[in-house]
Amino acid sequence: MIVVSDTTPIISLMKAGQLELLQKLFGVVYIPEAVYRELTENEAFSEEAKLVRECEFLFVEEVDNGKSVAILRNFTGLDAGESEAIILADEKSSDVLLMDEHKGRQVAKKMGITITGTIGILTQAFDEGMLTKEDVERCIEQLKENGIRISEKLYQRLGMYVGLG
Repeated sequence: MIVVSDTTPIISLMKAGQLELLQKLFGVVYIPEAVYRELTENEAFSEEAKLVRECEFLFVEEVDNGKSVAILRNFTGLDAGESEAIILADEKSSDVLLMDEHKGRQVAKKMGITITGTIGILTQAFDEGMLTKEDVERCIEQLKENGIRISEKLYQRLGMYVGLG
């Protein structure tokens, strides 16, 4: 399975203490260079950057067509990480693109790219018995406490799916 990720799902899973779910679910996850930079260059998040640098299942890939990235950025207003992730997913004919941002998801869908986000990852991990209902509840709380912006509607949908209050 070929999986490409944008920045936010990785950050969200780190904040929820569940980054290893990516390896358990997908084995290897490819990230473009712009996503790697977003994850490692902010000095305020040195612990997270170290975790990413040492992560054995995140593979940094260079996008072949930089011109496509520039065109996508100019026409959509997406940032470098989102644009490179979409182009890399397209170039690698990925099975899934991990992305949370609404605008980026819309663009990827229009390009025929299959997407899922943090909530989809948690749902899949629950389905496969990697997370219990209590684990999912803890993840939701940790995401909220860390200011991860996921719509209340999605949180509620996940809660209902796994059987939370």
